[in-house]
Amino acid sequence: MTDKIRLGRYLQTAMVVGDFAVINLAYILVCVLFDISPEFKSKWVWLVANVAFIPSAFAFSDMHRLRILYADRVVLQAFKSTVLYAAVMTALFYVLDIFDVGLKSGSWFICIYFCLISCWWLLAHKALKKIRRMGLNFKRVIVVGANSNARMLMNELQSDAGYGYRILGYFDNDKESLRQFADHYTGDLSRIPEFVRKNNIDLIFYTLDAANVKPMAEVMSVADELGIEFAYVPNFSPMLRGQFSQGQVGSLPVMTHTISPLTKHWNCVLKRCFDLAFAIPILLLSPLWMLPIAIGIKLSSPGPIFFKQKRTGIRGGDFTCYKFRTMKVNTDADKRQATEDDPRKTRFGDFLRRSSLDELPQFFNVLIGNMSVVGPRPHMVSQTEDYRRLIGKYMVRHAVKPGISGWAQVNGYRGGTKYLWQMEKRVEYDVWYIHNWNFFLDIKIVFLTVFNAFRGDSNAY
Repeated sequence: MTDKIRLGRYLQTAMVVGDFAVINLAYILVCVLFDISPEFKSKWVWLVANVAFIPSAFAFSDMHRLRILYADRVVLQAFKSTVLYAAVMTALFYVLDIFDVGLKSGSWFICIYFCLISCWWLLAHKALKKIRRMGLNFKRVIVVGANSNARMLMNELQSDAGYGYRILGYFDNDKESLRQFADHYTGDLSRIPEFVRKNNIDLIFYTLDAANVKPMAEVMSVADELGIEFAYVPNFSPMLRGQFSQGQVGSLPVMTHTISPLTKHWNCVLKRCFDLAFAIPILLLSPLWMLPIAIGIKLSSPGPIFFKQKRTGIRGGDFTCYKFRTMKVNTDADKRQATEDDPRKTRFGDFLRRSSLDELPQFFNVLIGNMSVVGPRPHMVSQTEDYRRLIGKYMVRHAVKPGISGWAQVNGYRGGTKYLWQMEKRVEYDVWYIHNWNFFLDIKIVFLTVFNAFRGDSNAY
């Protein structure tokens, strides 16, 4: 095969070697930096630490082959790998009668391993993308079918040169349909075998209707004979993208509607545990931040310290949302959004809003259970009534608990929405979050929220 294929194999081998290097680095760091039991420094423990990773290396081998990965997914897979690794290592210690390792030593090792393997996989993925942008380690691809499905596939594959896909040709017996792909080589299906051999094709994407069995069988036969990948791309409606998961009823494949991973019980439990673990320490320290803020509010204008307002929560129900009061007492608080130069704001209140400190009382909402640390921001009831009629999928954002911060906010869509398109973009980001939730996405949003709070946000007013 070509040099690029050999390079791909070398890169995958290098990635696996890097995984084992991470294990040994974590082991050395624990031995050097911490006061651990002498038994942990034995050669048998070192050997078990390396051997125990083999199941994880096989189970998560796709991490070094998949070309389209997002950072939160990488960290999530690293977490799963760590759990499997810890379980196998514990089992080996039991089988080999190694009981003097010490819980403290083992815990430090696993924690450091998780941090290092996450960083390594993220850096390795970025390095591979850079290599592919240089024109190396790419896959030569052809697409069978000249239809809307092929167009969507092309947009995905070519959205980032770092994915490393080069589409060399489109094939279809419908010459009229092929005209939309005239920038690439095009031909009918009979030319596929010769083209695949001549151009060392690595992957065939098939986008035609699978009900037409004969052409599909012929293309699959070409792929089998030459030992190259064959991928069938179902002709799904855009409505099915990201909202349905594949399952089976007996031997019959079915698509099940899953609006969010948070519909699963254990994911809800995990998110609730994260909320409590985050909210309780902040609330225990509340005298340190509540007293100076309360004094500032009282000195800025007469009125209560807290501002209570009905907001729309999960499943469209109302709840009382708590904030520090940032405005003079007025009768329009439940009707009008704050604007950048809003005369209702006090000077101290303006500081609270720009630093997001006015949101701190919402940790009481998190403790009560009608809000989450991360989720779509809750809107005034009057806003919900207005926007539900103007924006499609607006009410989808209420499929999960509202949050103190959200995916829309860390992507720049916070503050007032003077124009309808601003709210549409906010809803778009909120719905994406709901469809794609995972634990490490929440951690990423928390980190970005804290970072933006220190950096300052021009939309925070």
